[in-house]
Amino acid sequence: MTAPRLGDRSLFPLLEQRAYLNHAGVSPPSDPVRMAVHEAVDGFARRGGDAVGPALERRGRLRALVAGLLCATPADVALTTNTSAGIQAIALDFPWRRGDRILLLDGEFPANVTPWQQAAAAFGLTTAFVPLSAFLRSEEEGLALLAAELSRGVRLLAVSAVQFRSGLRMPVAAMAARCAAAGAEIFVDAVQAAGCLPLDVRGVDYLAAGAHKWLMGALGAGFLYVKPERAAALVPRTAGWLSHEDPVRFLVEGPGLLRYDRPVRRRADLVEGGSMPEAPLAGLAASLEILLSLGVPAIAAHVGGYLDRLEPGLEERGFRSLRSPHPEGRSGILSLEPPPGFTAAGLARELRSRGIACSTPDGVLRFSPHWPNGVAEIPGVLAAVDGALRVLGPR
Repeated sequence: MTAPRLGDRSLFPLLEQRAYLNHAGVSPPSDPVRMAVHEAVDGFARRGGDAVGPALERRGRLRALVAGLLCATPADVALTTNTSAGIQAIALDFPWRRGDRILLLDGEFPANVTPWQQAAAAFGLTTAFVPLSAFLRSEEEGLALLAAELSRGVRLLAVSAVQFRSGLRMPVAAMAARCAAAGAEIFVDAVQAAGCLPLDVRGVDYLAAGAHKWLMGALGAGFLYVKPERAAALVPRTAGWLSHEDPVRFLVEGPGLLRYDRPVRRRADLVEGGSMPEAPLAGLAASLEILLSLGVPAIAAHVGGYLDRLEPGLEERGFRSLRSPHPEGRSGILSLEPPPGFTAAGLARELRSRGIACSTPDGVLRFSPHWPNGVAEIPGVLAAVDGALRVLGPR
């Protein structure tokens, strides 16, 4: 099989679009991911229950890969089905006290808002919002508003590492430091960053991501990181039968071992309470091997260079870029407001008909390339944009 190379889509022979620029939405799986998924299913087809052992070994390898991605240790990683599952687990298992305040950002993707609102309703908490627009104007203004809210008392801050609409890369390290100084904890939704931007969970209390975006795995897999001391304090409300210490002894070691009082593990994987989606997890492992072999810093530089070339061409055509002017605020996302008289939805439809995949979150046109995208495709993307503008005309 062809070795992965930046700017080379040879590992995606089934991909139909001429330029796939929607990795912030759903990434197409590569051949190695597809093969890993099929092999996992075929293992159970051939061996039935005897395939469980190899599956558990594969999970161990996957934890190690995730740990390498995050600068973490495997014991602090739980496997999940998606980003929301990780958020919901912490929202429910957090050791809340009635009256605690949860700090959110107004403008976040709902996946990192709704579970916290539900926790507030269930446990007698309150929520407060910092306007994301403050961070869009300047990091200093956003951090000042954050500090003001923290001074009023906050138990937990939930933030996305990268904002889905604008592509703004949030100053997570600075936010985490301010939370720690104020006695608050921080939860990071990393689904728009993991696999495209370097991540380091040191200083972060919790982090979740799903496989189907920048991680380029299969739908139905994800992971959750929990700092060890935070895991020990969780209330295992989401625990299942596999959350206990030695949960399967009664199945394999003889009679008399069925017990309901075995302690629940005080590690991140306490949230893994039952059977897991082995095929998507196998796909995630295969994709992580590719990402780590290429190097996430190299991927970030490659994607940034692609957007550096695409952005001016779109601005020349009347689009207004929402991309941060500061390199540290940039991600793999380039979002733009259409020229006057055009809509993002209409332009996206025309671009899709011309083989260009993009998306339209909250009324903007979003382009999100990844490591297989080559800069040689940019002239074709701009030509497709020209064609779409001609056909639609100002409205």
